Amino acid sequence: MLEIDIPGWGRLALRHLVLDYNGTLALDGQLLPGVEERLAALAQRLAIHVLTADTHGSVRQRLAHLPYHVHVLGQGDETVAKLEYARGLDLRACVCLGNGRNDQFMLKEAALGIAVLGPEGAATQALLAADVVAPGIVPALELLLKPQRLVATLRSGRLPGAIGGV
Repeated sequence: MLEIDIPGWGRLALRHLVLDYNGTLALDGQLLPGVEERLAALAQRLAIHVLTADTHGSVRQRLAHLPYHVHVLGQGDETVAKLEYARGLDLRACVCLGNGRNDQFMLKEAALGIAVLGPEGAATQALLAADVVAPGIVPALELLLKPQRLVATLRSGRLPGAIGGV
């Protein structure tokens, strides 16, 4: 479990890391540099779930040696399928990462949603649905490995003269 107390925002008790594959963890079906070692470190504290339509047909082979739950999405509405998968884990215990339009609902409803601006870019809907936008997958994973960075980004306090806080 990863517990993070963010002043003015709330306390997170995260048990699951739910990630999109292509565009977030991988480019053209290949894991991006620095991803595997950071996910290995996070796997000590979080169950890792990789969601994908498996565009390149290789995700199970590429991730077979890693302790992840890989879920290949069927044909249909990936946006809803990703959300339903995360709901099945308990969204209050999920941090979700993604870059695509089809990630927007899981990013919005998760306890913590992180949009990843990677080599493929990021859909505006994903950016607007997320709590935080990271400039790549490695910085996004580093937010979880070094949670004080999240605290610095998300914390808020009282406005001068405000009654009851913000």
